[in-house]
This record gives sequence, structure tokens and C-alpha cells, in this order.
Amino acid sequence: MHPTESPNIRGGHDQARPSIKTPLAYSGSLDSFNHKDLTPVIGREYTGLQIAQVLDAKDRDRLIKDIAITVSQRGVVFFRDQDVTHLQMKDFCERLSILAGCPSSSSLHIHPLTEEGSELGDQISVISSVKQKKGGGLTHQLSDTSRFASVGWHADITFEKVPSDYAMLKIHTLPETGGDTLWASGYEIYDRLSPPMAVFLEGLTATHDASFFHDEAVRLGTPLREIIRGSPLNHGSSLNAVHPVIRTNPVTGWKSVFVNKGFTKRINGITKDESDVLLNYLFNLVTQNHDAQVRFRWNKNDLAIWDNRSNWHCATYDYDETRVGDRVCSLGEAPYLDLDSKSRREWLSLA
Repeated sequence: MHPTESPNIRGGHDQARPSIKTPLAYSGSLDSFNHKDLTPVIGREYTGLQIAQVLDAKDRDRLIKDIAITVSQRGVVFFRDQDVTHLQMKDFCERLSILAGCPSSSSLHIHPLTEEGSELGDQISVISSVKQKKGGGLTHQLSDTSRFASVGWHADITFEKVPSDYAMLKIHTLPETGGDTLWASGYEIYDRLSPPMAVFLEGLTATHDASFFHDEAVRLGTPLREIIRGSPLNHGSSLNAVHPVIRTNPVTGWKSVFVNKGFTKRINGITKDESDVLLNYLFNLVTQNHDAQVRFRWNKNDLAIWDNRSNWHCATYDYDETRVGDRVCSLGEAPYLDLDSKSRREWLSLA
């Protein structure tokens, strides 16, 4: 049922509803490509499948749609040794989001700290260890608050009214060892909640905030981007949003926990003490359950695509050498919960 038609929808926004009415069905177009699942619950790796060739294929849209479905079901998908440019990445990510049912008002995201006149354009974020050493993004904030590597777990740009659906990252410069990235499944974390706790959390919202980017912009000498950042709802200097604690992914129809260490500051409608206890519990479910995670060791020109609606990721800063990649984020729908949607395990048991 479309979110605008169901009485059991919590959250969302009329200007940013998904364009699909039911979850998408995989057609099988990727079955002939060599692939393997990396864990039972999250991660898949393809070899011999080139994103650039998919863009030129006769059945391009079918292939891209199946990639979107696979990413949303498996959480993150890795493509080894990609010969793809940043312009092709932008084209692919935009098509991926559209074919997966993003609202017509959503496009590629412009990060608030993206420098105007950037060589790769507004819609490419350069993920650079050089910038990280200067304190760009989350790194500076985290270095002053914790010595636990797990403090870096986050989902991309959840501080926006309309956050990311998909993200693509290609690492082209990397150390000989180190710099792995971890992902964790929001579906699996939801499935580990007791039924009473799940029902309780489904009635709550949380505030996501990135106000620290204002200080970062001043310190780095980069004016904050207050223009429309990929959605008419994402603009201005306010970098905070309220989203459901549990959300539904429209591509799969599965429920996921949707709070993260990087940006979620407060669960609303309860006391701060209660909020702190609940957030710490949810964060611990993510960081302390290695069987809900996948760890990826990058090789040169490897590419990852993940679904930010039902995933967290965490970089590993265990290297001194240069590590650089290009990232593109598309925007999906305003987060909502469909009370009629199912968990991943429920869906698998029915399937």
C-alpha cells in the first residue's frame, strides 16, 4: 500500500514519498555473474561485473533495478576492480535511485561541507585521509570524545530531512594494509529486539543533528552549503531532522532500526535519561554483534554500494598512508514506518 493511502504510516512527508506502492521483485538478471554472499545476513561480492558496462547494456534498466534490489536486500554489495569514472558513478547512482522508486523531488546529495567549485563537482564527496587528518567530517568530533574505533558507526546524512537511500564509494588510492570498512545490518538489529521493545520503539521518533558541521566549516574555511542539497526539503543552515526510530525500506518492505552514533542525539517524547539508555542499548546491538556485520578489505578500484536506510558503516583508521576515494549519495524518501511491513526474518519465513 502506498504511504499516502495507509492509515498505518508513521512519519514521512508529502513532498518526499516513494514512487513505488509495493516492494520490488528481483528479476534474476544478475544470476549469471560470479558472486558470493559474504555473511548469512549482510554483504555480497561480484567479480567480473563492471558498472560502466551496465550503463551501456541493452537491458540497462533491468540490470540496475536488480542491483538496487540486491543492495537493499543484502545491505551492501561490493564490485571488484571497477573501471568507472566519477561521472559514470553519478549517472549510475541517480538511475539506481530512480529505478528503486525514489520521489521525483529527490536527486543526488550535495554535502554541506562540499567546497564550491570542487574539481569533481558538487555531487561528489572526496573521501580523503588528508582531509581526515585535518578533521573533516565526523573525524574531528570523534577524536576528541572517544578512543573506541566503534564510535564511528553511522549512516550517511541522516541529519537531512530527506536522507540518503543509496551511496557508492570507489577507493582508488589506499595503503598496503589497513583502511577496511565495516557495515552492519539494520534489519538484523531490528530482528534482535524483543517483540514488546520493537512495538515500543515503533512509536518513537529521534532527532538527528549535525550542527558540529558549522564549527567544521569555520575551522576549515569552507562556507556551509545552504542551497538545496538534492531535495527541496534539504536547504538552509539547519542541519537537524526528526525521523522514526524504526523505519520501513520501501524496496524490500522490511523494518530497520534507524538511529546511529554519528548523528542521532535524542529519542523524543521520553526523558533524557531514558533516551540515553535506549540509544546506548541500540548502539551496543550494532557494535557488539559481529555476526550482524561484514568487514571489507579494499583493493585498488573496488567499489561498494550500500543502502543507508537499513545499514550502518564504520571506517577503520589504522594506517598512516594516503587513502582516497570518491563517494556519491542519492536521496530517497523522507523516512517513514509502515506498521504493516515485516521484518527480514518474517519475510524469509514466509518466502
